[in-house]
Amino acid sequence: MVFSSLLFLFVFLPVVFLLYFLSPRRMKNLVLFLTSLVFYAWGEPVYIVIMLISTVTDYSFGLLLDKPEWGQKRRKAIVVASVIVNLALLSYFKYADFAISNVNALLGIDIPLTELALPIGISFYTFQSMSYIIDVYRGTAKAQRNWIDFGTFVALFPQLVAGPIVQYNTLAEQLRERRVTMEMFAEGVKRFIIGLAKKVLLANNIGLLWHAISDADAGTLPVLTAWLGIIAFAFQIYFDFSGYSDMAIGLGLMFGFRFNENFNKPYTAQSITDFWRRWHISLSSWFRDYVYIPLGGNRKGLSKQLRNILIVWVLTGIWHGAAWNFMLWGLYFGVILIFEKWAGLRLLARAPRWIRHVYASLLILIGWVLFAFDELPKVGDYLGAMLGLHGRPLWDDGTVYYLYTNVILLLLLIAASIAWKKRPVAKGVEAAEKSPSPVRLMAGFAWLIVLFLLSVSYLVDATFNPFLYFRF
Repeated sequence: MVFSSLLFLFVFLPVVFLLYFLSPRRMKNLVLFLTSLVFYAWGEPVYIVIMLISTVTDYSFGLLLDKPEWGQKRRKAIVVASVIVNLALLSYFKYADFAISNVNALLGIDIPLTELALPIGISFYTFQSMSYIIDVYRGTAKAQRNWIDFGTFVALFPQLVAGPIVQYNTLAEQLRERRVTMEMFAEGVKRFIIGLAKKVLLANNIGLLWHAISDADAGTLPVLTAWLGIIAFAFQIYFDFSGYSDMAIGLGLMFGFRFNENFNKPYTAQSITDFWRRWHISLSSWFRDYVYIPLGGNRKGLSKQLRNILIVWVLTGIWHGAAWNFMLWGLYFGVILIFEKWAGLRLLARAPRWIRHVYASLLILIGWVLFAFDELPKVGDYLGAMLGLHGRPLWDDGTVYYLYTNVILLLLLIAASIAWKKRPVAKGVEAAEKSPSPVRLMAGFAWLIVLFLLSVSYLVDATFNPFLYFRF
């Protein structure tokens, strides 16, 4: 089940609201936990067992870590055991077939593949559970003794399948005590509708252009058509994923939770360092807090700092998928970030703003080619098309047709990616105007109604409604 579906909008969500707001305060987490299990099990009822194993394991390890009489060595062993269990589950379902395929190719043997489907959201909830154990070990969080509350943290359906990745400390107090005001609920509805529109009206439609271009033989593509295709993919993945994050954050507000932001206009970045402070912020924060800093961060000299950056980005690539292109994608950004840390940012600081933006945009688009194709030969072919290495013209009639039929959509995407303003959730409702004018209030309300109706109308006849981050 996805947020951008009629089933979710008109059946699942109304039922959850009814159960949640009619239940007494002490039962609300139970309602959220059980309905989240239903949400997760809707498409994959068998794999709910995997999530429950992860939940029970980390809940139990958290209680063991809370024993003051246990020494440091034993507590470290508990953390190691938790990490092993979580990563073993993740690795088996996500990376086993990749490892087997490479062993078969290397040794010329034929070990059967597991051919298991990837449990939806396993990369996200695994990282959340691990953050809880590590925080309890560090003493920055108290062990959760209520199993339902901990299960709610792991399974919470608004951000279960695609984030934002919520660290335990962000929700610990909210799990115990939260209150939904009318202003907070209204802000959540607004955020959800905007996210739905970004996903359905923008991402899905530009995705059709990307699929039309990427399905063609890269060797036949004119240069500008290839560039137009990867620009379309860049917009699709941004509005697809950021739209889903907006919907998750909006749903959280409706239930009294404030999740952290996951995007901050990344395509306005002036460097790759700047880009990764703006894109998938929750993932970057997780790797910073639980990998980069424990490795030493920038505290042990430049050489070790650069080593730590490379390790983090190789792992970031692997996290995204079990394929060599993701490894290469992580290594690609790791090398660029090392260059910027070493000298690049100082050089960029001397350049005009527009040059910095062009520099970042070109490197981001090349990175998306690495990300978009699972097979490395296709990566090479498409990059060759972008660089004009296949002997094709700069453009042809197909290029003109693609531009002519998508020019308005492309202008909307550019405007939305640059100028779409969002208030931080931490300030959220408190920062809202206390008394907006009636005209402005009605205009805003009417605009949201139009966006919602347009989105629903699209979904009624939609045959193309993918969600790119489901495969992670």
